[in-house]
Amino acid sequence: MLAGASDVSTHVGRSFSGLRERLRDATAAEHRDLDAQLTSFDLTTMSGYRRFLQASAGALLPLEAALVRAGVARMFPDWPVRSRSAAIAADLARLGSAAQSTVPVQPLTRSGVFGTMYVLEGSRLGAKFLLRTVADAADPRIGEATTYLAHGAGQRLWQSFLATLASEQACDEDEAIESACAAFAAFEQAADRA
Repeated sequence: MLAGASDVSTHVGRSFSGLRERLRDATAAEHRDLDAQLTSFDLTTMSGYRRFLQASAGALLPLEAALVRAGVARMFPDWPVRSRSAAIAADLARLGSAAQSTVPVQPLTRSGVFGTMYVLEGSRLGAKFLLRTVADAADPRIGEATTYLAHGAGQRLWQSFLATLASEQACDEDEAIESACAAFAAFEQAADRA
């Protein structure tokens, strides 16, 4: 899939205006697989929603920790606004559970930060749809534990991420794609363990 693009667009120092599209195309299968796996969680029941949040936390916590270790705040000064670890921990606490890291995550390079952020920031788009499902839950406790799913609503975080990605001059495309695939895999592994 990447062979045709790699000879022209993987060199460090070039403009990557199309990196978003290459990330989307290169991770399409992983994205579909994760979406299919997450449909097994019934978000309208307490046990299903709790398992979904536990699975999400299992990957989110170590991914965000890896981002912090890689210096994400230097690249995205609004990182404290973007981080969702506290939000998911608060939701799980409301449901009588704890947020725990359940999968290992490799250290990230600068380019790896962009790939990982692509997955995490993009997941906010899907969260909007999940909120609609959660709204149908009969148990009011579920509706009170949506800080994670609603995090960043109205803040244009996806758009500002894309602007930063498009302006990045020193991104290694292969490393970014590899990290994005690894982030999807972390969520899949965490869902398997939930």
